[in-house]
Amino acid sequence: MKKYNRVFVIVIDSMGIGNAPDAAAFGDEGSDTFGHIAEQVGTFLIPNLLKMGIANIKPAASLKAPASPIGYALTMKERSSGKDTMTGHWEMMGIHTTKPFVTFTDTGFPKELLDLLEKKSGREVVGNKAASGTEIIEELAEEEIYHNKMIVYTSADSVLQICGNEETFGLKELYDICSYAREITMKDEWRVGRIIARPYVGMHKGEFVRTSNRHDYALKPSGPTTLNSLQDAGYDVISVGKISDIFDGYGITEAIHSVSSVNGMEQTIDVAKRDDWKGLCFTNLVDFDALWGHRRNVQGYAQEIVRFDVKLGEFLKEMREDDLLMITADHGNDPTWTGSDHTREKVPLLMYSPSMKGSGVLPETDCFGVIGYTIADNFGVDMPKGTIGESLLDELN
Repeated sequence: MKKYNRVFVIVIDSMGIGNAPDAAAFGDEGSDTFGHIAEQVGTFLIPNLLKMGIANIKPAASLKAPASPIGYALTMKERSSGKDTMTGHWEMMGIHTTKPFVTFTDTGFPKELLDLLEKKSGREVVGNKAASGTEIIEELAEEEIYHNKMIVYTSADSVLQICGNEETFGLKELYDICSYAREITMKDEWRVGRIIARPYVGMHKGEFVRTSNRHDYALKPSGPTTLNSLQDAGYDVISVGKISDIFDGYGITEAIHSVSSVNGMEQTIDVAKRDDWKGLCFTNLVDFDALWGHRRNVQGYAQEIVRFDVKLGEFLKEMREDDLLMITADHGNDPTWTGSDHTREKVPLLMYSPSMKGSGVLPETDCFGVIGYTIADNFGVDMPKGTIGESLLDELN
């Protein structure tokens, strides 16, 4: 008999809580996303995260921890090799990634790869560097539009992104070349996690705007996950935000795409109000990472945490007795750190249900897979062979 009919996993994308034991191997010893934000910002209003236990597992002078959280809180270490979105999310659902995805942040993409893209598209590549998507469009879009070029760029993540003007490039051609890019980047030395089509409109500097027709071409998960086990057993697996892209749709029964982290929380609240499902709602809130972490904006990140906390308060009011909430993160992205890359950090796991009688801080775990294993245990489904983790369900009283 399952404890909870519905489980909500909400990923605050990049909100690490202090460097992992192996952070030095990644150049990240001393990184601390949440801790450094709290130090620099001072007191900020996050009453719901505080009662969930964030300051109980990550003390901060400016934040007063309650004597005990309303549920259970702990820290998790990542076992997989990497500090990117896909590696973190896949490990939550049981996949152990031993070979990190390739990044081209510092070097740009190799000439051999670009030559293939140019031959396929008939367009000369411009850009080929790590950049902000809005900034590189402003810089190079006129060259693309009026000189038959193609903007290719990357970021601190394992991604290859291609921009295309919807009128002059066309969505079909953009999607076709991105699909081809996915095919050729299956080679080990070019194996990026995602190819992203980034369409935009406008014809001149100052008027370029990215559209909602973005499309991600992700690697398929390297094996079955908790999501597949739930789907196979007839449970709902609802994704909010970029979760469906991260898992390339595998194990997802319903995908809801968000335009912001606040919107993602609003959509998750709407799912909580529904009576037509049982299973998992899996949400990713990307703005913390994309808008503030990579851009090293401490104040912006802090304000996003406050906005999340407000929506968390609204969500808690919608929870039912047989609901379980799990709040976590997939990696760090310390906005006080050097460069613009993710940081190798521990992450929080905050768990609450209105039916809980107990509460407290649980021991640290050595992988993120406890999330997937706890969910599978709750619904009485077997985890796929080769996955990692252990269930915490018996600890949740």
